[in-house]
Amino acid sequence: MTEDQQNICNSNTFETIYQKYAKDLRRFLFFKTQDLAQAEDILQDTFIKLWNNCSKVNYDKVKSYLYTVASNAFLNTVKHQAVVRKHQSSLSHSKTNESPEFIMIEQEFLEKLERVIASLPDRQREVFLMNRIDKKKYKEIAVELNISVKAVEKRMHAALVVMRKEIGNI
Repeated sequence: MTEDQQNICNSNTFETIYQKYAKDLRRFLFFKTQDLAQAEDILQDTFIKLWNNCSKVNYDKVKSYLYTVASNAFLNTVKHQAVVRKHQSSLSHSKTNESPEFIMIEQEFLEKLERVIASLPDRQREVFLMNRIDKKKYKEIAVELNISVKAVEKRMHAALVVMRKEIGNI
């Protein structure tokens, strides 16, 4: 295989990769999501991410990269849906004496929080969600991600710096 054929940034090579892996990746995502539209969205996002990072991805590891990105995107979607369901359930089950203005401000805050979390780089978002949503300790996260505790601390710190800058103290 020539060097040009291994350059993922080459549109012909990218098209070949898409033709080779898209069908199986779509099936994989559909199996996980049980929703064809959601599987298609994640598939599209996965290939967009590949295109945006084409110069950083080794051609020989493109399949692994695609499945890793797709799995992480699926997990992020599931976590987001869980947060939304939890919030909706708490709103519908709680009879509140809060003013409509307070409820609106709270809703705007939660939307801003979700946007900021979604804007974090993948590694920071993953560590942040595992710690704050899944309530995992740094050591557990390090073992699960196969990285050092120091790396987890660094990613969490970076995520919190962004969160504090965008939202304020959390």
